[in-house]
Amino acid sequence: MDGFPDEILEHYEREIDEGQRLARGLGQLELLRTREIVRRHLPPPPRRVLDVGGGTGVHAAWLAADGHHVHLVDRVPGHVDRARGLAAGPGRVTAEVGDARDLPAEDGSFDAVLLLGPLYHLTERADRVRALREAARVVGPGGLVFAAAISKFASLFDGLARGFLFDPEFRPIVERDLREGQHRNPRRRPHWFTTAFFHHPEELRAEVAEAGLEVLELVGVEGLAGSLPQLGQRWESDRDRELILWSARAVEAEPSLLGLSAHLLAVARPA
Repeated sequence: MDGFPDEILEHYEREIDEGQRLARGLGQLELLRTREIVRRHLPPPPRRVLDVGGGTGVHAAWLAADGHHVHLVDRVPGHVDRARGLAAGPGRVTAEVGDARDLPAEDGSFDAVLLLGPLYHLTERADRVRALREAARVVGPGGLVFAAAISKFASLFDGLARGFLFDPEFRPIVERDLREGQHRNPRRRPHWFTTAFFHHPEELRAEVAEAGLEVLELVGVEGLAGSLPQLGQRWESDRDRELILWSARAVEAEPSLLGLSAHLLAVARPA
């Protein structure tokens, strides 16, 4: 796969099950917050949704259950195989291997495009803008693009919360993230993620605009809660889970706090 480093494939095929990460414990915070942000913008079903970099179909599953028709594109063949096996509910899910920079879709053929992962692993700005332009191309008039990014500050906060920062090998990784946004894990240490680009919130806004898209909103997904693993036990309580979700909503659009969230989400439409 041209331009797709082997270590990224290895990370998703051998080291981490992204679907399980989002389906268990506090990892659900990212999933539920992303779902509510998408739902408040996406028109009623059935809509045609292109899920680019959709992994094993964790988002495609709930979109199909809502009644949307979802086509998933991913660079990892194993992800695509699993997504094809989804029980789709009222909607339907199809899937194929593909590249966010060259989407296998006609102009204006979808009502919405999800880019909830590709921008993480396109380390060159030109490639990220190309992927965003492709998303803009395949949505119809009035269509929506949902583009996620990892915050430039994510490794700093995660390193503090989980203790990685106290390992002498981790601090240089964080320093480069803060300086350049270029995240590397040369020794492929477990839980230190893989080759990626981490965005400052304004970098994401600028790239979306450069691709010919109008930003409707740019929000932080998890807020501070995503960096507090001690909340895992409270997450199991329905009442406490709602309070944790509320805490993320309360600051999601506060410009001074956007980078506090591990993930950013831009909602846009063709300008």
